[in-house]
Parts: sequence; structure tokens; C-alpha cells
Amino acid sequence: MAEPASIRMTADEFIAWAMRRPEGEHYELADGEVIAMAPERAEHVDAKGHLYRRLMEAVERGSLDCRAYVDGLAVMIDATTVYQPDVLLRCGPRLEPGTVRVADPMVAIEVLSQSTKGRDVGVKLTDYFRLPSIRHYLIVRADARVIIHHAGRRAGYHPSCGPGRRHDSDPDHASGADPA
Repeated sequence: MAEPASIRMTADEFIAWAMRRPEGEHYELADGEVIAMAPERAEHVDAKGHLYRRLMEAVERGSLDCRAYVDGLAVMIDATTVYQPDVLLRCGPRLEPGTVRVADPMVAIEVLSQSTKGRDVGVKLTDYFRLPSIRHYLIVRADARVIIHHAGRRAGYHPSCGPGRRHDSDPDHASGADPA
């Protein structure tokens, strides 16, 4: 196959292509364009490990049927966009061995880096919330020890009314269902 920057791919073509890449190379697909991910700095890796551990501790404390994953799993946004969040949380039955794609993450976390921060705070914010399963998107600034939390409508938040308040256009609000 040609070099990634010179061709456009669908999500399925991208995942098949990425699986044939050498270990340690990481890519994402944005609107059909392959994006190479730069190697990570130690503080970036430390932050991912810390976030994964804290999520798993919370899952265990709550006896939840959920699992956190760090790196590598593909989240398909649409037919031409695939991201690999630094950390994600998924609830439900365990993934089958060999799974590389997750269709239903509840939480996506991106640790900012120089090469990705523009996409992480921009298009990814919008894209992750296109998935019906996403409840929370966290953007982490490890250098400043800051976590920016974005909650989706199904998490009980609507941009026009603020955190913790319900909005009439929230489908869970209209049905009386619990948003969590």
C-alpha cells in the first residue's frame, strides 16, 4: 500500500492497514486522511498510566461492569474517521480477544501533546460526542496538572443551561430516564 499521507482511506481500510504497521507506530484517521502520531514524552505516558489506574480503581470500588483501556483501541467515529484515545472507559461485556475496535466507549480521554493539542481540543471534541455512547470527554494538560471535563447531553449537561441542569431537548430528560 502507498505511504499514508498520499492516499485516502475508509475506516475499515485504515484499521486493516494500521494492523500491518510495525509495532510502536501509531496513526489516526481524520476525514479519510491518515495522521501519524509522534512518539510520546515520558510525562505523557505517566499521565495515561495514572488516569488508567484511577479509572480502574473507581470501577473496582463501584463494582461496575466496566473496564478502562489505555492506548491502542480504535474508536470509529464514522466511515472515514478513527481515533485512538489515550485512555477510554467502556462498560458491558468484556471485549473478545483480538478486538481492535470499540463501538461504544463511555469516556474518552486525550492527554495533550504539542503535535495533537489542536485536534484534541477542536475536532475531536465534536467528533467524540457524535457517538451515542460517549458521556464524557476529558482533555488532560499533564504539564499544568489540569483536566478539562466535557460532559455530553446524556450525562445531564447541555451547553445552554450549564452543568447539573437539564434541558428540554435532552432525550433522557424528555423520557424521564436517568441520564447516567
